[in-house]
Amino acid sequence: ARSAERTTRWLQRCKAQWQTGDPRHSHQRQLFGINQGGVYEDIRIEHMQQIAALDLPGYAVGGLAVGEPTEQMYAVLDAVVPHMPDNKPRYLMGVGTPGNIIEGVARGIDMFDCVMPARNARHGHLQTWQGRFNLHNEKYKDDQAPIEQGCNCPTCRHFSRAYLRHLLKSGELLGLRLCVMHNLYFYNRLMTLIRQSLDDGSFQDFRARHAVTLDRRI
Repeated sequence: ARSAERTTRWLQRCKAQWQTGDPRHSHQRQLFGINQGGVYEDIRIEHMQQIAALDLPGYAVGGLAVGEPTEQMYAVLDAVVPHMPDNKPRYLMGVGTPGNIIEGVARGIDMFDCVMPARNARHGHLQTWQGRFNLHNEKYKDDQAPIEQGCNCPTCRHFSRAYLRHLLKSGELLGLRLCVMHNLYFYNRLMTLIRQSLDDGSFQDFRARHAVTLDRRI
């Protein structure tokens, strides 16, 4: 609770300084209030109500990507999101897996950031629409298929799993780069399809098909 109070005082100081800037450039500098409070729903809600009163351009939920179980993260979101302004962007910090993103959207989250697609790729963990697999596994040594059939990313259009695995095993930086390109392409495609499903009213079907499948290990 004391930490949340300190965060609010700091945010008040940030807002005062932010407002001293040239208003002609205000669109270039957006100040978000960050909700904190650990996994204590009462502290989270009180803190969200306090920072919402500051009328900022957007709001974030922080501190939910540091080891808490997924179920606990969803419970905090269920408690906090109803208290976030519904006319401002809502940002979930440091999240996450494709399933986390889909479930975050289902709870009203608009924005995400995470090192996961790039970090996982550098370790050979590649995301597909059937789940995630480890390219270091021996069974991919002579696999001439792309990371995922039908994927239109530059990596899948030009390189096989076997070649990418060879690059990773050889310590070639090109392997890291190509794997990162695929995972980033996948995440961008995921967000595009989520937006489309929200627009056409099919998001709940999309959620049912993919939220669990995308997070499984192949």
